[in-house]
Amino acid sequence: MFMLTRRPKHHHLHHHQPLHRKLLVLLIAFTLAFLFYLSFFSDSKPVRPSLHSDSPSVTVAAAESPRAQSSSLGSQPHSPSADPSSPVPTSAFSNADAPSPPKKERNFGPYHDWVSFAADFQEMMRSFKIYVYPDACNSSSSSSSSTPFANIFLPHVDPFNPKLGNYFSEHMFKISLLRSSLVTSHPQQAQFFFMPFSINNMRNDPRVRHEGTIADFVAGYAARIGREFGFWNASGGADHFYAHCHSVGRDAASKHRELLNNAVQVTCSSSYFQRSYVAHKDVALPQVWPRRDEQVLSPPSERNRLVFFSGRIQNSRIRQELIDMYENDTSMDIFPKSPFPYEEGFKGSRYCLHVKGYEVNTARVCDAIHYGCVPVILSNYYDLPFSSILDWSKFSVIINHGEISSLKERLLAIPTEIYLSMYHNLCQVRKHFMWHTTPRGYDSFYMTAYQLWVRRGVHRLLH
Repeated sequence: MFMLTRRPKHHHLHHHQPLHRKLLVLLIAFTLAFLFYLSFFSDSKPVRPSLHSDSPSVTVAAAESPRAQSSSLGSQPHSPSADPSSPVPTSAFSNADAPSPPKKERNFGPYHDWVSFAADFQEMMRSFKIYVYPDACNSSSSSSSSTPFANIFLPHVDPFNPKLGNYFSEHMFKISLLRSSLVTSHPQQAQFFFMPFSINNMRNDPRVRHEGTIADFVAGYAARIGREFGFWNASGGADHFYAHCHSVGRDAASKHRELLNNAVQVTCSSSYFQRSYVAHKDVALPQVWPRRDEQVLSPPSERNRLVFFSGRIQNSRIRQELIDMYENDTSMDIFPKSPFPYEEGFKGSRYCLHVKGYEVNTARVCDAIHYGCVPVILSNYYDLPFSSILDWSKFSVIINHGEISSLKERLLAIPTEIYLSMYHNLCQVRKHFMWHTTPRGYDSFYMTAYQLWVRRGVHRLLH
């Protein structure tokens, strides 16, 4: 590449040394530059991405980019790529079966702190024990029942009967509990004691049905287990609980002081404004309609309506105000009675309204979640289910009663990327609002049980 020159033989060589040295320096610099060039291009060959790459940076980009979310949601809206709600064994919760926690640098999506919750959940599955009073097991639904009120304590024989309607969750909680790994036959091991009476069954029993009679029955039952078992007296009922999803259940404990003040209500009627509900003592139960099958969701691209609501306006000033303001707005599907099937409104809308009726709770929140429609909650003082775990602001819109006039403006102002993020988060939380006769995963039963577990540790005397 370079020519070698013969050395001059005359004696004036020293006059040309400066030029020779300059050439030598240029030669060295050129050689180094050429070597650097070769080194750079040999190390910068394109790398094929691995289909099994666990690179955190790739994971973060896929999880946090709204555009990436919209792309994946369009193809598989019912199967989000990072769903932390995978099934959990009912007998034990092993690390191998636990969903992978989010990376430290990721946000927690629809959760306040997924890592801490998942760790606590595993501990709950390992150590939490509940004793169920024998009334739920020792009776028979046949004519030879051992007690005349066996139907009030026994599990429902057909919990998926659509006629159960809004009270499905009350019955499914009992059925799921009795088939779960949390039940113990050794009360000394129990952190909580379940009183298995059904408010819904009492409401439908002509011998009991009135609110005052129901309160008498429940007070008598609490007094009986206090006499027959030592567990109630050890804590004054503070480690006891009952479940109900009927509005009359609010006053079921009104005639037994310790039951009212100390025991835990697991209830759909979870309102801060309600005198019988005590936040951080009582537990909000999701109100779910009887459904066996998981709904395949319509993707965002097929949701052409802005908002949907259909419901009775009796006993609800808020619903009446909503209908008066928006019933004639053709860009909003808000009706006292929908002209098209109820389910179609949820399937084809981006946002679905949950508006307070007689109670703060209705099944519309879970209906919206079931059909993939982002809930818009107009129900003040509602202690939303699983609120200590789920960040509802990441998959729903919460609006105060006084802001109804700005409802349309608020929804239209939500950027598409934010809506897609809420839709993606909604896909992740759906499994928390489902019931199974044998509980599994992070379903409604185990999520509710977790709310009880964090309330354990009440001081109790020795039995």
